[in-house]
Amino acid sequence: MKHSLFSLLFSVFLTFTSTISYADWLDDGDMFYFQTSLYTVHFEPKDEHNNNQKLINLEFQKNTNWLAGLAFFRNSFGQPSQYGYAGYSWTIPATNQLLYTKLTAGLMHGYDGEYKDKIPLNENGVAPAIVPSLGIKYRSIHSELTLFGAAGAMLTLGYSFTISNH
Repeated sequence: MKHSLFSLLFSVFLTFTSTISYADWLDDGDMFYFQTSLYTVHFEPKDEHNNNQKLINLEFQKNTNWLAGLAFFRNSFGQPSQYGYAGYSWTIPATNQLLYTKLTAGLMHGYDGEYKDKIPLNENGVAPAIVPSLGIKYRSIHSELTLFGAAGAMLTLGYSFTISNH
């Protein structure tokens, strides 16, 4: 079920992006961003912690720096989880657009069973989340250091596709 849901969403996303040149709501400088996890560290490691999140993140960012995305990953306890979010990205001045910060907020799903109380406000398997990141970008390659609460941090690598209407 989880793999078929991902396959369906990914197929819809690919179909959607294949019509980019015909979409009126896309502007020059808008960006589609794909990201995966490279390394995870827990600040207070436990034997039960999973440090291989297998993150697949799909994000859309307007040229105004507003963004929205959907992440699929294994949580700290190995459970399949999702994070749907919206947020904003700020370029750090005097870095020639090399460094940026990002703040997202949304809903996280997947902390179930004996681990349901490991994230605050988890009601019926869904909890609000706020995720800050510090990123570096060189051309279309990005890497981000993302904090997940007070529990740990994840290093990611991604690739962006910038929209050009000319």
